[in-house]
Amino acid sequence: MAELNPMEDFQRDISYRLLKQDDGTAKLTALLKDKFHDVVAEVVVDVATLKIVSAKADFHRSPTPDCGNVSARMQGLVGFTIGKGLQRKLAEVLGGGGGCGNMRNLLLGLLPLALNLNAAAGIATEQEMMDAIHDKLIGTCAGYRSPRNKS
Repeated sequence: MAELNPMEDFQRDISYRLLKQDDGTAKLTALLKDKFHDVVAEVVVDVATLKIVSAKADFHRSPTPDCGNVSARMQGLVGFTIGKGLQRKLAEVLGGGGGCGNMRNLLLGLLPLALNLNAAAGIATEQEMMDAIHDKLIGTCAGYRSPRNKS
């Protein structure tokens, strides 16, 4: 068998964490690790309004030293309210030659978790939470189809 190049045998691990804080905010953390990257993105969101309070990225390993320059662009997310227009905002802030496609993709998976937290506010059990999230997310994806659109 021929020796494989680094992209012919490649694994990328991404993980997300949301942790509600005592001050009414939630810290959303995303980790991206692969052969070339070890990146941590951290976004703090006001739970009541879903407004981004702070955003940063730490590049512990990256293909080039310039990749870490995207950290400064994360400040462009501060003040944005998570919801409609998220993809457009991420493209605006993190797109182009000075941006980072990996960071955009990472945040597209992370930031909607704040919507779930907001939908589950005041709920004690996991089943109640799943029911509430279902009701609030109807029509947003295949898992939450509206009753009249079951096909």
